[in-house]
Order: sequence, then C-alpha cells, then structure tokens
Amino acid sequence: MKPFTESVIEIIKSIPEGRVMTYGQIAECAGSPRGARQVVRILHSLSAKHGLPWHRVVNAKGEVAIQEEESRYMQKLYLENEGVEIGLGGVIDLDEYRFNPPPAARTAERFPR
Repeated sequence: MKPFTESVIEIIKSIPEGRVMTYGQIAECAGSPRGARQVVRILHSLSAKHGLPWHRVVNAKGEVAIQEEESRYMQKLYLENEGVEIGLGGVIDLDEYRFNPPPAARTAERFPR
C-alpha cells in the first residue's frame, strides 16, 4: 500500500464520533493538498476492508456528497445519531463539527513528496 493511502486510512480512522472532515482536508493532512479525488477513491474502495467511518467525510461545503440515495440517507442518519446537526439544504456547519487533527497526527511531514 502506498504511503498516501496508508495516511488517508489513518486520518479517517482518527475522526472522532460527532465530528467530520472534508475530502480536501484529509488529502492535505496526508501530504497531497490536491488529492481530494484520491481520498474519494480510497474511501469508496477500502472503507469496508478497513472499517473506516466513511460517514464522517463530507465535501468542502459541508454537504453529504454521496449520490446514491440509500447511502446518502445512511450517512445522514449515522451523523445525526452521533449528534451532528444537518441544517437546511443538508449542510453541516463545519465551524462547529470539523475535526482538526493535532499537528503530531498530521502525516504530511512524514511522507514528503
């Protein structure tokens, strides 16, 4: 497994209950600020295998970005069950619910390009 993929998995696993991170934020913490789409692919393909809390990852606007209706509903349900309020239009207040890993947990410095 590539270091970036390992970092993304580690970061997603670290998101606490009741908090969210964005795809871009995870990519930046993992050392690839332009790697949001890679994070989407990793999340889609490895969530089940690694037991990732996939529902805690949202887009840059704080929206549930999953297009498939059932999964979209499940993500909202899981987040609400963890205490995350989803406002009008399905938007999460990132100022309130965004998780910012402490600098020691960020992996960008550990995996330079």
